[in-house]
Amino acid sequence: MRKTNYHTHTSRCMHACGSDEEYVRAALANGYEALGFSDHTPWKYASSFTAHMRMPLSQAEDYLASIRTLKARYQGKIDILIGLECEYFPAYMDWLLDFIIEHDIDYIMLGHHYYRTDENRDSGGRIYFGGIRTSHELKLYVEDAVAAMRTGMYSCFCHPELFMRGIHEVNEEVKAAFRTLCVCALENGIPLEYNLAGAAYNRAMHAEAYPHHAFWEIAAQTGNTAIIGVDAHDPRALADDSLRDEGLSRLRQLGIPVCDALPRVDFKRIRDKRRHRLPAGR
Repeated sequence: MRKTNYHTHTSRCMHACGSDEEYVRAALANGYEALGFSDHTPWKYASSFTAHMRMPLSQAEDYLASIRTLKARYQGKIDILIGLECEYFPAYMDWLLDFIIEHDIDYIMLGHHYYRTDENRDSGGRIYFGGIRTSHELKLYVEDAVAAMRTGMYSCFCHPELFMRGIHEVNEEVKAAFRTLCVCALENGIPLEYNLAGAAYNRAMHAEAYPHHAFWEIAAQTGNTAIIGVDAHDPRALADDSLRDEGLSRLRQLGIPVCDALPRVDFKRIRDKRRHRLPAGR
């Protein structure tokens, strides 16, 4: 299996550090064969809202140009891909699809952080799924994650059990949510990410949020495929393999296959089907 990572952020998201090239150099030094950049996507909001945890739309051109420059500079040494980590915001999905096609983006990953939009922060109506507590909020997470995967647009489901940061009990309702997510990912050919930034949080906090053993036990029963995601917000995250090795060991013990590449998506085909109101798919 090749050593790859497709979950890499940049300082443009305002909560990561290091230059783009520092991530590439760190990956090269540690034997990575492919590195995908997938910063938090910009959105073309219908409102005047300014996000503070994602790349501004005004910096997208610089992001794309920088990664393409590095791709050419390191050709033959490491494969570099251009991606985005995106939520599922139904009102903005057509814009996102056009943006992906216009800028020839290689892939997008589902990072399901917010319900429908992150715009309504000041009104108190925004739901951040990493801090949910109620059955209703869990239901919203699952319903929209399923809808997202069924669009056919996403090549990976990042930290699928994100909501375990807020929900600390694995009851029957939570297990049912795990199963629904795992079955949908399997049906749509989407690998589930074993997230190393989450593993680092678990280790530092002496807690278990994500990755969560109960989720991955159900993924094993369902027959899902996993992919390791560093979720690098610092080049140093690509230099330490301890969490990666631990994750691979756990997945192997569960009998979960681990892939080293993302499925390709025909975004133009999906756009054509959306325009003709036909079911999307790869």
